[in-house]
Amino acid sequence: METLRIERRGDGTAVLTMDRAEKLNAMSHTFFGELPEAMRMLDEDPEVRACVLTGAGAAFAAGGDIADFHALEGIGDYRRQVKMALEAFLSIERAETVMIAAVNGIAFGGGTEITLACDVAFASQAAQFSFKEITLGLMPGYGLVRGPEVMGRAWTHWMVLSGDVFDADHALRIGLVQHVSSPEDLLDDALALAARIAAHPPMALRMAKRFINRHAPEGLSESIEATAFLMSSPDTRERVAAFVGRRGAAG
Repeated sequence: METLRIERRGDGTAVLTMDRAEKLNAMSHTFFGELPEAMRMLDEDPEVRACVLTGAGAAFAAGGDIADFHALEGIGDYRRQVKMALEAFLSIERAETVMIAAVNGIAFGGGTEITLACDVAFASQAAQFSFKEITLGLMPGYGLVRGPEVMGRAWTHWMVLSGDVFDADHALRIGLVQHVSSPEDLLDDALALAARIAAHPPMALRMAKRFINRHAPEGLSESIEATAFLMSSPDTRERVAAFVGRRGAAG
């Protein structure tokens, strides 16, 4: 895979790394296609029952690759891309493998959404979370569906509507993550929980996760349509073009 790397550890656990460090692990069209495939590979491996998801380099994931979205044209393209992204996040919830996020740095937009998709989340003290979509005239299509189940409606409103950045301690208080670690201990702490989980009977793990996540797909079809509509609006296109232009000038 181009954007993901799997390391099997031999104790029932694995590490799945988002591997575009030079782009702060921004989520491209390729990434959204490869993530469900990675979930399938983990589920089909009888030696893996729990997996830690993290990011290469200093970031967890800086969100969607805006240049990819900017290249799209027409409501049909937007709808297909949003559907692909939301189904990629949903593949984590649908996976039989227990998924534990280890958020090692910034987790903006899709980075926060993929944190919500995981079954448990650890954060480094250096982690930062935000839904920046509102600043471009967009909304986090998966996050606003999953967010109320994880951290409640009010905090989801705050994050989605403000674009504010939350640090790891704030994320812990609102239930977005369940544990905060030092940067040097983050991966070991997440893997320690993964190993304890992996030691349990696999059928019980699969059934328990499936039951907890049984309502996961609800609301996503409406979110796909609303997000695609926003992506096609002139105001959003103007803001996205300006954002891509600023990045190009900076690079």
